[in-house]
Amino acid sequence: MLLDEVFGVSRDLPANYVVREGVDGEFVNNLARDKHIVVFGSSKQGKTSLRKHSLDDDDYVVVTCSNKWTSLALVHTAILKAVGYVVEQSTAKTAEGTNKVVAKVEGEGGVPFFAKAKAAGEAGHDSKSGQTVTTAPLELDPGDVNDILAALKSIDFKKFIVLEDFHYLPEETQQDFSVALKAFHEGSDLTFIVVGVWLDENRLLQYNGDLTERVVGVNADAWSPEQLREVIGKGEELLNIKFDASFRAALISGCFESVSVAQMACHMVCEAEDVTSTRDDKTVVGSGVDAQDMIRRVVDKNSARYTSFLLNFATGFQDTTYEMYRWLLLPVLSASPEELEEGIRYATVKTIINEHHRMGVLNPGNITQALKSTASLQVKRKITPIVLDYDQSSQRLHTVDRGFLIWLGHQDREELLTEAGLPVPQLAKQQQLPQQTAAHVNVLPAVEPSEQTD
Repeated sequence: MLLDEVFGVSRDLPANYVVREGVDGEFVNNLARDKHIVVFGSSKQGKTSLRKHSLDDDDYVVVTCSNKWTSLALVHTAILKAVGYVVEQSTAKTAEGTNKVVAKVEGEGGVPFFAKAKAAGEAGHDSKSGQTVTTAPLELDPGDVNDILAALKSIDFKKFIVLEDFHYLPEETQQDFSVALKAFHEGSDLTFIVVGVWLDENRLLQYNGDLTERVVGVNADAWSPEQLREVIGKGEELLNIKFDASFRAALISGCFESVSVAQMACHMVCEAEDVTSTRDDKTVVGSGVDAQDMIRRVVDKNSARYTSFLLNFATGFQDTTYEMYRWLLLPVLSASPEELEEGIRYATVKTIINEHHRMGVLNPGNITQALKSTASLQVKRKITPIVLDYDQSSQRLHTVDRGFLIWLGHQDREELLTEAGLPVPQLAKQQQLPQQTAAHVNVLPAVEPSEQTD
């Protein structure tokens, strides 16, 4: 067994995959509940591995979402392609004036194994029923969920449809698909598995309340110390090694429940001690290694990305008077890693910004508008994976990249604040304007015109 197959970053399922009670079991049980499933959690916490472990490859098709899919029609078109259709633009127009598409099933010697027809316009043989069936090209409106349902029914498509990286879709597209998802539930037996980087169980319900009781969430974010210990233990067995007990304990306590950080730290230790594959004789590794230093080295590989995130996020969508996204970084860069892990409450965000903002007390609408658009801004700025996300249900600003939590704990906060063009809170308090009475508080307008697109 190779080191990369165990502790490495691989496209395949890690050899030391651990089944988590309450995650894997919940996911499998929900597959049979005739409801759509939303798998959510921080980045690199095992969401994709959960799907790969629980389902066979021929049980599903995968659609990887793009930030360039600015309409529901583009999502639907990608689904049609994933299930085996060849999609071409038609000259015919939809009711909205956009072009329809022609969807046809074709392939050398036959169609995809899950379809009934042999090829577009040709007769094929259904081995199950013994009947000959024909599928002709379909002209449809890609933005109409009813047309997509008809296309999927025409090839008797039965598999799960996985939408990976759903959080990359523009927010309007996410909202439109959440509406379409109800139609998919009502008009078919299809099950969608939506995978996204956020910590809000009710994200899709916020977009469409009619999905209540039609969607279930699976939180893939949490890794207990026992589960991380099992991940490392399985790796030890596969490589015939044993990590030094002190190193292992310090790694588990210091990785902020990040399975990816734990995996990479183990990989780096093994590589440093020339463990590249299963050892013939039992070998102890990690003796005398500083686990915190190893964790720091792991996250420092992303240092340039995190620095770029801070600069790009502070810029916002465009230049505005209030620079709300720059100021949203103030409570983030002022919080401890533990506070960030729990999520910063809206009330705390508002208090910190209003205490230090150069223009005085802001109307809550300015802050709320910016918080709701944190994910959209990062997608637009091509920050991948995203680092911050706002949970409207719990009103918390979450850090959804656990590596960032660790990295931030090793940085000079005052220097980061200065580089971001923000005041250092202790100094800012001395620079505040004199305290005003409640009757004279200067509350700025809810959202200035230039903030509307923020």
